[in-house]
Amino acid sequence: MSRNGREKPERAFSAERARNAAKRKKRIHIVKIAIATLVATAFAVLFLMPIILTITNSFMSASEISANYGSVFATNSRGGKVYISEKVNLKFIPDMVSFSQYITVLFKSPEYLLKFWNSVVLVGPIVVFQLFVAALASYGFTRYRGRIREIIFFSYIILMLMPYQVTLVPNYLVAGWFKTLDTYWAIWLPGIFSPFAVFLLTKFMRRIPTSVIEAAQIDGAGEWQIFKRVCMPLCKGAVCSAAILVFIDYWNMVEQPLILLSDAEKHPLSVFLSKINAGEIGLAFAVATIYMVPSLLVFLYGEEYLVDGITYQGGIKG
Repeated sequence: MSRNGREKPERAFSAERARNAAKRKKRIHIVKIAIATLVATAFAVLFLMPIILTITNSFMSASEISANYGSVFATNSRGGKVYISEKVNLKFIPDMVSFSQYITVLFKSPEYLLKFWNSVVLVGPIVVFQLFVAALASYGFTRYRGRIREIIFFSYIILMLMPYQVTLVPNYLVAGWFKTLDTYWAIWLPGIFSPFAVFLLTKFMRRIPTSVIEAAQIDGAGEWQIFKRVCMPLCKGAVCSAAILVFIDYWNMVEQPLILLSDAEKHPLSVFLSKINAGEIGLAFAVATIYMVPSLLVFLYGEEYLVDGITYQGGIKG
């Protein structure tokens, strides 16, 4: 047999082996994707279960909720918790859909709506002005480098790493010196000057190519124009990401109002949710559902910006 005759079967065998190897790799890849999808689905269901349970249970009647979860909140004659001797019945589908909890919360008990608006009044100014302060400070840290500014920025990082419980006592003392205790300013001022947004926006602004800023300067742009028309548009995703994270953080605050606001009428709804008692189990589910709505809307509306802000690398998008 000639050499060409021997090479043709060998080439055909090699091609077949390569095709089989490609098929095996493709099958392995599909199996890996399927396993990863199943694991992600399991975690998603696990994390969503409390939310689904809260929403569905908010449509149960008070008697049904008490029958299912009454033992969890039961107390003895001394006011202490008792041992749960029976299984708690976790129900996702109510026996009969009832809107009585929402009617009570929205119409019969205005105190819950008042506390909801307290949350809005407390969180809204913090988000707006923290981003405003952070944008200006971040531009300063980005445009003007130096030892002193690096020390200040490092101090911001140290403050950001500290748990809020560590700075709660100093905040209380400072609020007492400024005569802002039991006022909204005791919550607003520490929130507005929180270092988190400054750190986040500074890291994003420093990724903006220097050539872009230099080109704006050559075109005659001043510092304010560079900040407004160059840096801020490029950091839109980072600003939205910071807004979402800051909103969720302060929307769920509990320690600050409890310590800095002695007047219970000024407490946000998050404080009420931390004080569930046996007589308000059903209302707690309805109030929690209402309280989740703003956070869910903010997240769903800004999800694209949040992902974009996290993955942004300083390039210019066309």
